[in-house]
Amino acid sequence: MNNIPDCFYRISIKALVLNETRDKFLIMQEEDGWWDLPGGGLDWGASPQKDIAREIQEEMSLEITSVADRPSYFYTNSKPSKVNPERSIWYAYVVYETQLKSFDFVPSKECTAIKFVDKNTLPGENIHKQVTDLMEVFNSSNHAR
Repeated sequence: MNNIPDCFYRISIKALVLNETRDKFLIMQEEDGWWDLPGGGLDWGASPQKDIAREIQEEMSLEITSVADRPSYFYTNSKPSKVNPERSIWYAYVVYETQLKSFDFVPSKECTAIKFVDKNTLPGENIHKQVTDLMEVFNSSNHAR
């Protein structure tokens, strides 16, 4: 992954899991204490819908009931390379509205806690930039039923 040319983006597919009133979205806390969105890197040749289901199963041992056909949000940012911290790797985040069968997750290294958040309830620290970036563009009226 760290051999990605500077002109390419690493694609990260993320699940937008909304609460009942559809005004907050789910984030998960990793073992290191950092909060992130469910999901991960899109595997070569895989569909976003199948990869989101796989990631949620791996991270939280939860079953999804649906993943939207089209993304709700798309944004980019960069992170320092783990191999060469002086070099940044650019990520494109593609966020799909996702529904889960339940929220009875099984804690793992990738997910020790979950919570629904909005701008007023984000944790004070240890929040990955992709979460705050989504919060900047998140509009609950886009998800009203």
